[in-house]
Amino acid sequence: MSEKVVKGIHYAILTIIAIAFVLPLVWLILASLDTGANATLKLPDSWTLDNFVGVLTDKANLRAFGIGLAIAAIQSLMVVLVSGLAAYPLSRYNLRYKSGFLYGILFMTALPMSAVVVPVYKMFSSMGILDSIPGVILYLTASSLPYGIWLMKNFMDGVPKELEEAAWVDGATTMQSIRKIVAPLMFPGICVVFIYTFSGSWGNFFIPYILLSSPDKMPAAVQLYQFFGQHGMISYGPLAAYSIIYALPSVLLYILSQNYMSKGFTMAGAAKG
Repeated sequence: MSEKVVKGIHYAILTIIAIAFVLPLVWLILASLDTGANATLKLPDSWTLDNFVGVLTDKANLRAFGIGLAIAAIQSLMVVLVSGLAAYPLSRYNLRYKSGFLYGILFMTALPMSAVVVPVYKMFSSMGILDSIPGVILYLTASSLPYGIWLMKNFMDGVPKELEEAAWVDGATTMQSIRKIVAPLMFPGICVVFIYTFSGSWGNFFIPYILLSSPDKMPAAVQLYQFFGQHGMISYGPLAAYSIIYALPSVLLYILSQNYMSKGFTMAGAAKG
């Protein structure tokens, strides 16, 4: 088989994969601009923004977006803070049970949330924090910490310890060296952990659906379910518009963080050089 034929096969496979990814996005955009949208891919009979207006003027949707953003932002900040402080001794000190603890963290990263949600439900019920947003934040934070600690520890290992020792000689405390030296140099890692945690929380349907029962406390991920209606009747136009708006926070966060991540990599490279 000639090289041109092999290249042609590769390009054909890549094209098919690209089409499989692009077509749903095209349908999403076209359906969001069509009040009479259905499950088929077609041009709108009349181009309109009524679906977006309907979604954004619904108080229930706005409340769900606000709750979802609050849960994702608070959880992400807590995970970054706690995992950073927990990763510091694992990276800097020769602890006696360090390897066993790291293997335990690695095991917990593979533990599915569905495996522990039933005992958590019972525990939250006995503690009186079931059907509460702080309870959801607490559970999502705890479930994200193992992976966050693992990532933070790996990024922290890349920061030379000699820089901290030089700061200690100049009279800096441990917390000052973490805040002024370690954190800026591992800022790319902090961004990665924050974006990963935020995206996971923002798109989490299962946990809020299980732990919350009041409709006015549901985040945006659960509110999406309203467009499926009853007896299989789906509002395709509003559903597509809602989905596009729902995807914007994660996309914007990733785009805006690129500049800061680049600066962080530059600082880390300068320090190592």
